[in-house]
Amino acid sequence: MINVTALLKRLAIGRAMRSEELHETLLPKRLALPIFASDPLSSVAYATQEILLVLTLGGLAYLHFTPWIAAAVVALMAVVVLSYRQVVHAYPSGGGSYEVVSTNLGASAGLVVAASLLVDYVMTVAVSVASGVDNIISAVPGLAEHRVLMAVCFVALLTGVNLRGMRESGRAFAAPTYLFITGVLIMVGTGLLRYLLGHAPLSESASFGVAAKPADAGLAGFALIMLCLRAFSSGCTALTGVEAISNGVPAFRKPKSKNAASTMSIMGTIAVVMFVGVTTLALITKVHITGDSCRLTGLPGDCASYTQRTVIAQLAAAVFGGEHSVGFYFVQAATALVLILAANTAFNGFPLLGSILAQHRYLPRQLHSRGDRLAFSNGILALAIAAGLLLWFFKADVTSLIHLYILGVFTSFTLSQTGMVRHWNRELRTGTTDAEARRRGQVARVINAVGAVVTGLVLVIVLATKFTQGAWLAVVAAIVLWVTMRGIRRHYDTVAAELAVDDPRKELVRPSRVLAVVLISTLHKPTLRALAYARAFRPDELEALTVAVDREETALLQQQWEALDTDIPLKVIDSPYREITRPVVEYIRSIRRSSPREVVCVYIPEYVVGHWWEQLLHNQSALWLKSRLLFTPGVMVTSVPWQLTSSAKADHPAARAPGAVRRGEPQPHHGRPAARD
Repeated sequence: MINVTALLKRLAIGRAMRSEELHETLLPKRLALPIFASDPLSSVAYATQEILLVLTLGGLAYLHFTPWIAAAVVALMAVVVLSYRQVVHAYPSGGGSYEVVSTNLGASAGLVVAASLLVDYVMTVAVSVASGVDNIISAVPGLAEHRVLMAVCFVALLTGVNLRGMRESGRAFAAPTYLFITGVLIMVGTGLLRYLLGHAPLSESASFGVAAKPADAGLAGFALIMLCLRAFSSGCTALTGVEAISNGVPAFRKPKSKNAASTMSIMGTIAVVMFVGVTTLALITKVHITGDSCRLTGLPGDCASYTQRTVIAQLAAAVFGGEHSVGFYFVQAATALVLILAANTAFNGFPLLGSILAQHRYLPRQLHSRGDRLAFSNGILALAIAAGLLLWFFKADVTSLIHLYILGVFTSFTLSQTGMVRHWNRELRTGTTDAEARRRGQVARVINAVGAVVTGLVLVIVLATKFTQGAWLAVVAAIVLWVTMRGIRRHYDTVAAELAVDDPRKELVRPSRVLAVVLISTLHKPTLRALAYARAFRPDELEALTVAVDREETALLQQQWEALDTDIPLKVIDSPYREITRPVVEYIRSIRRSSPREVVCVYIPEYVVGHWWEQLLHNQSALWLKSRLLFTPGVMVTSVPWQLTSSAKADHPAARAPGAVRRGEPQPHHGRPAARD
């Protein structure tokens, strides 16, 4: 009979892969770029827009600060990319910022980075998908009312693709990423060429004015500086995801560090070129965009019904000749796709980091296990659930989500670069005496020191400008996660200490006696099987135990027992209040109290059924008894199964048992289920 569940699983994620096939999942640079760098590359689609949204709070008067703010973002991008190239070479094992900080600044600081990054990865998925949905709505405004449903469906789609493995997701996402890069570069090149030829394109919002918010009108001095800093911190969203390559070094082909560093350089170069191009084109085409449509002046109709297009949408329409042009739809489609696929950076970074944390016992061990396709499936599912809930709670609104963003990543940047400075100090103090190697180390230390100072300043700016607007939620989430991870580690350490063997001879001492107790309610085939099974273990003492809930039924059972003519005694416990669990548990515990060195083995007959509703009709007393007896020291609980006829309908053994891939077990031939014992 066909196992429908297994068939659907194979159709969804593909055939199971052996552990020895892990090398086949390693990535060349052309696939690693869209997998690990789609987030910083796609941020070009909204980084410029976030700068403009802040500057237009004061009207159009402050848009002339845009080039300077963009230049600061580009300089910061260069510093961060150069800094993380040092991390890739110095720590190629894949821990990235977490490993750097844990090694050089201590475990607690490492957990700060880990918690910040995990929160930021969830935010990356939420913001990227919500932004992609925004661009789809810019092309098809009628879909606006289905925003949340679309966002959650895209998260589910990304989850399914990533469960198929890293290489599979790279192949699926490579084309949209490269199409986006091509589309943006063509758009920027065409727009700049038209500008140089004296026919500068104009955006649909070029003729609109922007009314300043009363609190932000006519700013000067400190208030103006704070506005520019807010715009700068919003533009720093362009740097999110840069550290993902340092976390994913083990996924690259050999030489891993060299290929990862090269991919990071390529990513930085492309991101800077596109960001500069889009920002320049936005200024040339005079894009005017605000967080509230009713602050736009000169609108042809009612502001409440006017939907502002994204900056990328306005640029594409201006450059390619309107919103019905092929170029417009190409750029919008590629942008929407790459923004949604930008979440893939988190779908690779989160499970990898979660696996390392689980290995270090800071997260549940299940996150360290690879699935059938050698991906960290549990981490992928955990990220998808968290991001889906976030999108639902914030209604997939980019403006609401963006304030929770980038805080974690700059915490990671700052502590990571500080840790690298300490790393180079140690290397220069105790390392090689080769002059050339020391010179490279000194240069790297300077780069990391500059990175630590700059990213630290940005972190302060982000905290100061975004904390009250929602960033405090990200801070609280990171603190809760940090405390939780510390608690998980304490638990694992406590359990390990409790289970550690001090003297094997003491643990291997046999019990003085073994008492077997078979619980029965009716004399039937399952009861007799349980009795025979218990007798086969040759306990020192064997007895049957029943609870007298109904006097007539108990009397009948005693008559049947006498007719059975067995040497096994039947113990009857009176239960005046018609309870079953409590009298049995108290009786078993009384045996333990009277003979602490004895082991009591309780055998419970249990039905195996084929339908879920049958489970509701049987085995309830057995489940309660087991749950109570398991808490009693010196008591072993053994279930003796009896398969009812209906169980055959549900008996579809999988071709391979759970964990077979990790254990390297061969696949059964001809697609038949593996033989049962």
